[in-house]
Amino acid sequence: MPKGRVNQSIWTPANIVTVIRVAALPLWLLLAQLSAPATDSVSISSVVVFVLYVLISLTDKLDGYLARSRNEVSSFGQFLDPIADKLAVTVALCYLLESDLTNSWVLLVILSREFLVSGLRMVVASKGVVVPASNLGKWKTAITMVSICSLLLVMALPQGVFADRLHLAGNVGMAIALVLTAWSGVDYFMKCWPYVIGKRS
Repeated sequence: MPKGRVNQSIWTPANIVTVIRVAALPLWLLLAQLSAPATDSVSISSVVVFVLYVLISLTDKLDGYLARSRNEVSSFGQFLDPIADKLAVTVALCYLLESDLTNSWVLLVILSREFLVSGLRMVVASKGVVVPASNLGKWKTAITMVSICSLLLVMALPQGVFADRLHLAGNVGMAIALVLTAWSGVDYFMKCWPYVIGKRS
């Protein structure tokens, strides 16, 4: 959520979009689990799952645009927006793991980083400090989302050269995302460490 004037109402357009994103995720997961992967032809249900996830991912940009254009900031939005992003990634990765399109190490690294950063934020916040996030976090989220979308599209396509190459591209993208995830986690840890050990207050 970008900086701007503090809005006393939680029901700003940006927050409404964020709430819709969170509410859509269980419905998306249910639809994904009911969909049939492609066999000899394109799976329409899997295409729908792919398109819906792309739309869910893009709403992160939409609520950011709405907040910037209206110059609105709310505590509710600052609380919910990062949670919505993490839920969107976690739910999709759990589904891909269930579908054998990713492995448990991907989920482990990404969730470990989120737990680490969340814990560090609580520690520094208790000291009245806000450690700004680096662009690494934005890049890792963007690449993770694109990789997830690629792997979801694989499920919609029949086996063949294009599907195989897309699967490879999705896995390569996920590997890059994992490197950025670990890197951003270490970067945030280094910034927060002086506050954790009490050298700064």
